[in-house]
Amino acid sequence: MSASRRLWLVRHARPLVEPGLCYGSSDLPADAADTARAAHELAAVLPAGATLLMSGLRRAQQLALALHALRPELAPPVSDPRLNEMDFGRFELSRWDAIDRAEFDAWTADFHSHRFGGRESVAELLARVGQVLRDRVQGHPSAGMPDSRDRVWFTHAGVIRAASLLHAQPDARPRATDWPVHAPAFGGWLRLDWPRLD
Repeated sequence: MSASRRLWLVRHARPLVEPGLCYGSSDLPADAADTARAAHELAAVLPAGATLLMSGLRRAQQLALALHALRPELAPPVSDPRLNEMDFGRFELSRWDAIDRAEFDAWTADFHSHRFGGRESVAELLARVGQVLRDRVQGHPSAGMPDSRDRVWFTHAGVIRAASLLHAQPDARPRATDWPVHAPAFGGWLRLDWPRLD
């Protein structure tokens, strides 16, 4: 039986954004003090030899780079935009409570395939997250990533939920009621054992 690799799904620190705003793919910075706190907590528990992969968005990259500054023996983090948060299109930086209820109803009715905000569907999010899992966690390393039991993703709540769902059900076509409710707090993480394909 193939060995497993441990995947650390790390959420960025608290973003500098007004509460109640939709900010999926918007490139916002994170709070510096909260980033430093999260980096110190992760540095204390992350095993030797872990490989670091980060979203293309600033708030995730801040935490990855802060962690690497504390653990310079690890290879520098590699950026992969497939780990970016879901793109909410025309609703980016809108207040959630200002979005028409009919928009939410349309998304709930066709949760898997509907593009909420016109840009990206849950199906498309799952596809790109699944591709990163196949490329960088399950199979042989690529793009200069050395082999290691532990993989660390610095990413976002939506990506973490997508990866968690794919861990439980690789061919998931979720309804709204199937989508994971919980994600780590800002600066927190989730660890999953992932079976290798090689």
